Amino acid sequence: MDTQVVLKAGDAVGFTFFTGYMSMLAASIFFFMERGRVAEKWKVSLLVSGLITFIAAVHYYYMRGVWLSSGTSPTEFRYIDWTLTVPLMCVEFYLLLKPAGATKGLLTRLIMWSVLMLVAGYIGEAVARDKNVLWGIISTIGYVGILYEILLGEAKALCHGSKDANVQRAFTLLTRFVLVGWAIYPIGYMTLPGNLLAGVLNMNMDLIYNIGDAVNKIGFGLVVYSMAISDKKSA
Repeated sequence: MDTQVVLKAGDAVGFTFFTGYMSMLAASIFFFMERGRVAEKWKVSLLVSGLITFIAAVHYYYMRGVWLSSGTSPTEFRYIDWTLTVPLMCVEFYLLLKPAGATKGLLTRLIMWSVLMLVAGYIGEAVARDKNVLWGIISTIGYVGILYEILLGEAKALCHGSKDANVQRAFTLLTRFVLVGWAIYPIGYMTLPGNLLAGVLNMNMDLIYNIGDAVNKIGFGLVVYSMAISDKKSA
């Protein structure tokens, strides 16, 4: 029997790899099929939501194989996934605020901050682990840059200036995902050897990452979907 598809009893991490894969694939199908029900201006937003969960589902298919066959963390696959999906989640902010006047400059800054955050995080976790604190600081700069844009910068100003209550509500919920939901990733990073939380959290971080990915990515899409459906009903 192919060892890559054998899930041992009590393997909680493997269980979340499987459920993460299936839940995000199901979410993708839902978002793609529901595009026909939303207003034209939100179709691209729902498409992006489906792409985020679909890309994640494909990577989770491979990540579960790595885990089940070797019992090791699929770091490379995880960062490939994040490098594609996190910038797309930032694109959702731009698409959400585009009717309110969001500029290409906002989109560019959000993507650049996200790429900085992820590339630095990968280097610190997989390439130069002996210097993971330094690269973690650089990665945090990218995360703080995103937070600035959505909490204090142009994105926040556009949200306040929007007269669309649905957009304001969706923006607030997406911001909370970034502020609270994304916080698990730097916490996990800080458990690396030599970092601030090394030896403090006695748990497998893949378990936390898997649950966090599913909640954050599917949650992002559901917020966009709910906003788009509400907007159509109020039109």
